[in-house]
Amino acid sequence: VCNRHQKRDKEKDDIPFTLRMDKVYSFVVDKQGTRLDKYVSDKCPELSRTHAQKLIGDGHITVNGHAAKASLKLNIGDRVNIVIPPTAPSPLSPEAIPLKIIYEDDDLLVIDKPAGLTVHPAPGHPSHTLVNAILSHFPHLADISDSLRPGIVHRLDKDTSGVMLVAKNSVAQANLAEQFGARSVAKAYLALVKGHLTPENGIIEAPLGRDPRNRKRMAVVTEGREARTEYHV
Repeated sequence: VCNRHQKRDKEKDDIPFTLRMDKVYSFVVDKQGTRLDKYVSDKCPELSRTHAQKLIGDGHITVNGHAAKASLKLNIGDRVNIVIPPTAPSPLSPEAIPLKIIYEDDDLLVIDKPAGLTVHPAPGHPSHTLVNAILSHFPHLADISDSLRPGIVHRLDKDTSGVMLVAKNSVAQANLAEQFGARSVAKAYLALVKGHLTPENGIIEAPLGRDPRNRKRMAVVTEGREARTEYHV
């Protein structure tokens, strides 16, 4: 549920109301140049940026009455309408899979994910994931806004072991997702490499994406996402 108690200069400018079973909000932009997806997640703290992007892609969020892209830079005076459909019951089932919890507080879990465990359900792998294990230990996480990946803000490959951060509430999930999206979280990996790297210290900058010959692998591809890796042998 979004925060309905927004500060407003004019009552008529920002009007939240309920229509049928949807949550409907309308805001007038008062700051220049903010991305649409960031604006929506800022106005509705319990919506993660990923969830906002999905709503935008599904046409549930419009700007001045028209569909828009998540990357749209807003102008002062733009009207943003947000329709949040009712959350469908989570199809996920808790599974009694052991978890190694390194740290826990009211907002955050730090889990040591073992190799061989998929992070969340996906086509062809609907169960026996980290998410199923988390729901067994923390059932209330099923109520987080992203019902298919509750608490998940980043991923590790199935065969990669390592530390996973998991949010315990929607506000924490939105804040953590924002930090990962802004790349303000430092990540370090220990890997085995075949061959010899010359020099032994350096930076690799190359776009990464799905390997066109094997969709289960990642490769350097022209249309891939920007990637920067600092390495030390």
